[in-house]
Amino acid sequence: MSRRRTAVILLACALPVLLLMAWLRGMRDKDSRVVDWQRRINRDVMNPRALRTAGRPGADASVLRHTGRRSGRTHRTPLGLVPVEGGFLVGLVYGPRADWVQNVLAAGSAVVEHDGEEVEVGSPRVVSLAEVAGQYGPAELRVMRAFGVEQCLELRRVPPVPVNG
Repeated sequence: MSRRRTAVILLACALPVLLLMAWLRGMRDKDSRVVDWQRRINRDVMNPRALRTAGRPGADASVLRHTGRRSGRTHRTPLGLVPVEGGFLVGLVYGPRADWVQNVLAAGSAVVEHDGEEVEVGSPRVVSLAEVAGQYGPAELRVMRAFGVEQCLELRRVPPVPVNG
């Protein structure tokens, strides 16, 4: 095999690894070029696919239904929510300035579709990952740390209103 052909094969093998490393570094460092590109990919490609099954029993993702603070429209965002006592946590991969986070904070409430159940949530609060790390499993923490997640959104279950009858 010629040296040139060997070099081409090595480059072809190394390039995807290098691109993956650059992408992960950009996500971890919150490089706006990488984060904005990933947000567009998620919005246009990944989220519509995830919404096909999100929120159903056994699904990997839950759905957060929230109201746009400017448009007033209802939005459905697939998320990796973690159920905890009294509510849910979600790691803020894009930070607290993401539109869906701002919408929930402005409204003070949302609806979670999780494991086939609809749950009204309120009292949204941005907390540090360090503050809630004990509520995550080791694998979840490794992933969040790999992506440079430093904050989470805490959502508390809203108790059902008793019906007088």
